[in-house]
Amino acid sequence: MAKPHPFHSIHTHGFVRVGACTPRASVGDCAANADATIALAKDGHAQGADLLVFPELNITSYAIDDLHLQTAQHRATEAAISAVVAASTKLRPVLIVGAALPRNGRLYNCAVVIARGRILGVVPKIFLPNYREYYEKRWFASGAGLTNCEIALAGQTAPFGTDLIFAANDLPHFIFHAETCEDFWAPTPPSTLGALAGALICCNLSASNIVVGKARERAMLCAAQSARAMCGYVFSAAGPGESTTDLAWDGQAMIHELGDLLAESSRFNRASEIVFADIDAERIAQERMRVGTFNDAARLAGNPELAFRRIAFDHKPDLKDIGLRRETRRFPFVPNTPEKLDQDCYEAFNIQVEGILKRFEAARAERLVIGVSGGLDSTHALIVAAKAMDRLGLPRSRILGFTMPGFATSDATKDNAWALMRALGVDGDEIDIRPAARQMLADMGHPFASGEPAYDVTFENVQAGLRTDYLFRLANQRGGLVVGTGDLSELALGWCTYGVGDQMSHYAVNAGVPKTLIQFLIRWCIRTDQYDPETDAILESILATEISPELVPAGADGAIQSTEAKIGPYALNDFFLHYVVRHGMAPSKIAFLALHAWRDASAGRWPRDFPATARTAYDLPTIASWLEKFLIRFFATSQFKRSAIPNGPKVSSGGALSPRGDWRAPSDGTARVWLEELARGLP
Repeated sequence: MAKPHPFHSIHTHGFVRVGACTPRASVGDCAANADATIALAKDGHAQGADLLVFPELNITSYAIDDLHLQTAQHRATEAAISAVVAASTKLRPVLIVGAALPRNGRLYNCAVVIARGRILGVVPKIFLPNYREYYEKRWFASGAGLTNCEIALAGQTAPFGTDLIFAANDLPHFIFHAETCEDFWAPTPPSTLGALAGALICCNLSASNIVVGKARERAMLCAAQSARAMCGYVFSAAGPGESTTDLAWDGQAMIHELGDLLAESSRFNRASEIVFADIDAERIAQERMRVGTFNDAARLAGNPELAFRRIAFDHKPDLKDIGLRRETRRFPFVPNTPEKLDQDCYEAFNIQVEGILKRFEAARAERLVIGVSGGLDSTHALIVAAKAMDRLGLPRSRILGFTMPGFATSDATKDNAWALMRALGVDGDEIDIRPAARQMLADMGHPFASGEPAYDVTFENVQAGLRTDYLFRLANQRGGLVVGTGDLSELALGWCTYGVGDQMSHYAVNAGVPKTLIQFLIRWCIRTDQYDPETDAILESILATEISPELVPAGADGAIQSTEAKIGPYALNDFFLHYVVRHGMAPSKIAFLALHAWRDASAGRWPRDFPATARTAYDLPTIASWLEKFLIRFFATSQFKRSAIPNGPKVSSGGALSPRGDWRAPSDGTARVWLEELARGLP
């Protein structure tokens, strides 16, 4: 049997599979609790988990009050831990279990970290709640200030203290920290220092009884801590089976990454449960490198990595294909839930409106000048401009829209352009660029002027350049501001004519918006009645039109020039763009994620309003082929165009390509590093 290629393993790409466990609890029966823990540990092993996090005091039980101080309970707890340690010998996951442990005449509420028969360390709880329904200071001592200590437990001597983080020797980004319940309700959660010391995954063992509204509070704290501390955050609260003398328990378990929820439990489940997710620990490390504030915080905290003990262990990851346990959006720039999609479209559209509105006022312009082709980009720029005029209380006739048919302009797109201008009430006109283009081609001695069907890049760029040249001169003549229509995707691919061409404008209103998002912005405008029904009908027609530059006449078969046939599907290109610019990911990892996002059209969620007929799938060879072309265009041939980009608003946190903002790179760079990495990483 052939050995599986490491490309298909999550561990090759910096993921760590974690599980948040909610075992069926007992009331102080440590042996039963150990059995429940071991059963879930075996399940986690079968599911390929690397790390399993259990609730607070899950071995001892939480709600047993003064029984915490009974010697028999302490002995039963240690025996139960011994059983879990013994069972872990042949299991892959690292286990973090909760137990009350005596040490030096004090009792501590602890997180016990166990791996392959070894107790890696014991972390005592720092913040002990002693208000409302909690009386932990009655039984437990705080672990505050305990560093460089040890504990004898289950026949082993293990590191003990609040200065521990744990790191796998053989899985570079598997580095984690543990805290307990109230610790992350404190203004200064211990996990903050753990993250600043290098932990990429922070874990919380919680008991946390349930009252109305508390689940929302926990979710908010988990999301906030994972965002602020730039980490993965695994939270597990005690579930059914704990004593309900005065309290109840819901078993809420959650896994977050950089503020995003990856997985959550069903709650109030009477059976034991694990929720799994693959945390992208490599992405977290990359994000920290990008955000200087994180490093500044570490310095202001006295460089915690110098104060923490890093407990090393051999994890022995199995580099086989165990799938990917997280949702990977097909459209990273487009949310796939209706609520988030509406919110993002509202914000993106209004960012653009405010951008062009401010520039129009600052330039003291009389008009906005736009070339209207009937395609997606110019359509979107035009409706943004129309809304800006509405906000300013000015007539839309202050917008000058020009159709400029060339040698391949279709009747359909020109008709749509005119219909849209009329519906919006802008001042429309038409300039046929073909006579000027023929003259220029003849002056150059281009073979097209002699009747040959020579449709090369010069033939295309003569048309693109003339259109922009006309727009600038028209703006000079009429006191106007040329509105650029090119989008973020075209800038990434260099799919624009440099200089006197569609790369240049007075204000590039679409420069921060990728092609995939523009389609959804137009759909959002239709759905939310930003314009009138006549305009909406024309917008629907434009959305259904093939994306084409319309610079080369249709072939003998009638097929028009297709942009995506030349440079690749925009859906894939925008996917590549997001992970290159926003996350700096290696190409092989981008291919891995793209495969999981796009290989099955029937799997996962599609954004609202995305046509069922357009839902497609891509296999790995297709993804790899287009990714290679993207890398060449992005890194080697297009940066000089981006270095001279006009002003335009940043729209998405996914990044922008302005050299004054998110992206700065040499114009004479090479794609070799990225192409070689892709070649090495693929099967």
